[in-house]
Amino acid sequence: MNILVVGATGTLGRQVVRRALQEGHRVRCLVRTLPKATFLREWGAELVPGNLCRPESLAYALEEMEVVVDAATARPTDGIGIREVDWQGKVNLVQAMVMAGVKRLLFFSILDCDRYPHVPLMSVKAATEEFLAESGLDYTILAPAGFFQGLIGQFAIPILEEQSVWLTGTSAAVAYMDTQDVARFALRALEVPETIGQKLPVVGAKAWTSEEIIALCERLSGKNARILRIPLGVLTATRQVLRRFQWTGNIADRLAFAAVLSGGETLTAPMEAVYTQLGLSPQETGTLEGYLAEYFGRMLQKLKERNYELDRQKRKEQEKRKRKRPFKTSAKTGG
Repeated sequence: MNILVVGATGTLGRQVVRRALQEGHRVRCLVRTLPKATFLREWGAELVPGNLCRPESLAYALEEMEVVVDAATARPTDGIGIREVDWQGKVNLVQAMVMAGVKRLLFFSILDCDRYPHVPLMSVKAATEEFLAESGLDYTILAPAGFFQGLIGQFAIPILEEQSVWLTGTSAAVAYMDTQDVARFALRALEVPETIGQKLPVVGAKAWTSEEIIALCERLSGKNARILRIPLGVLTATRQVLRRFQWTGNIADRLAFAAVLSGGETLTAPMEAVYTQLGLSPQETGTLEGYLAEYFGRMLQKLKERNYELDRQKRKEQEKRKRKRPFKTSAKTGG
């Protein structure tokens, strides 16, 4: 297939690119900043400059493409917000696809997004799902709940570096999944015509609370976590302040999503029918225990090697100073 990946430099998008190339597909990536995407070219993908917020840049990217995989979303530090990228940008993309005659679209949404209309990102995802249903495209929607990769910065690194882990309210249990597995589901869904017009959950076998993840990280790292809890009211007040400023509005919208994860509700879904429909095996899907064990094993080995090198350098410096130290001589006395 000729596949255009939008959001290809993101955590999920790059795994879609990698998987598609491994399976022998021709992959083109729509990228805003070419220098930041050179690694995709090195993998074998074609890079095309463009931006969802600039409709005129989409026509060329869609030429000769058969499928579009949309993994793009606004980042908290972007100068443009969720509504510009995750809503108007997706409208621009769909309209450009219709004009170019590209019918097949795979869109990444969020599990249970329609249950949280007060959360900007969830509300926009739900609205986009409704828009796709009326678009006339052959769409498939995949709905993850969260990714293993996001837990590294949230829990693993702070615990390794003996920094504070921030928690808010009663943590929701979330069925996280490795982005590599999500990419595998995505490419397989494109090969199964029965997925057209469907929304499929893509979640891990177990839903984890923040406290359970922290306990797992402590066990694997041999370190105790320093936990600081923020009252939910403080998070809400912070969001209200940030929304007053244009440059922090996107961060405020993400804080609203964080509040969902602190609400105590479980984000998961049954996956048996999805595995059956796609012809995939649950045994091939990675677990959070395995993912974090591999991460901590690698990081602890690096720390061990670094400490060994520091000790070696220290010993060399000590030996050097000993060689340079002048010999002490005793004063001679006359007889």
